[in-house]
Amino acid sequence: MNLLIMGPAGAGKGTMSDMIVSEYDIPHISTGDMLRENVKNNTELGKSAQSYMIAGKLVPDDVINAMVEDRLQKPDCQKGYLLDGFPRTLVQAEAFTKIADKIGKPVESVIALEVGFDTLKERITGRRICPKCGAIYHIHTKPSKTEGKCDACGSDLVQRKDDTVEQLKVRMDEYEKSTKPVIDFYDAKGVATHIAADRKPEEVFGSIKEVLSTLSK
Repeated sequence: MNLLIMGPAGAGKGTMSDMIVSEYDIPHISTGDMLRENVKNNTELGKSAQSYMIAGKLVPDDVINAMVEDRLQKPDCQKGYLLDGFPRTLVQAEAFTKIADKIGKPVESVIALEVGFDTLKERITGRRICPKCGAIYHIHTKPSKTEGKCDACGSDLVQRKDDTVEQLKVRMDEYEKSTKPVIDFYDAKGVATHIAADRKPEEVFGSIKEVLSTLSK
């Protein structure tokens, strides 16, 4: 199954992606991971992307598109893929449609996670991260055993600089401007499903499984 997962910051894309990957045995692919992998492996695409990054510029769509096309043709994508964070704009969505059709991997379902601003605010501002091992906690829903300390390695937990209400508003404005039109694009194609993600993770995943059950038959 060929899937996209979309939603604003704090909607639970990471949690749902982990559950989908575990259940359906398809790779979770993010553009950030792809960029880092290509740069690390010094591929031609990685070299091209790095030249823009070093100059402080955004990596152009054609480079990102080429990376996605290359990634989706890897052996682990034989059963399908779960793309996270791409396409981010309508231009990317239109280009990706042509790429996916060309390589025989068209998008079958778009999971659009929807959460109200107040819920997102609580999720984002309550998040705490271990800078050493990367473990993630939440002061309300997943607190560490010792306040302010990582359960795994004992390091002091920190709040990311962009996990603030002010930054959330900026990210939400950008999401409304750039990503909502992408979801509208897939709505028009009849492949997008809007799922209320302000519930417990297992409840949200239950709704996702209902949608995906129609694809796996």
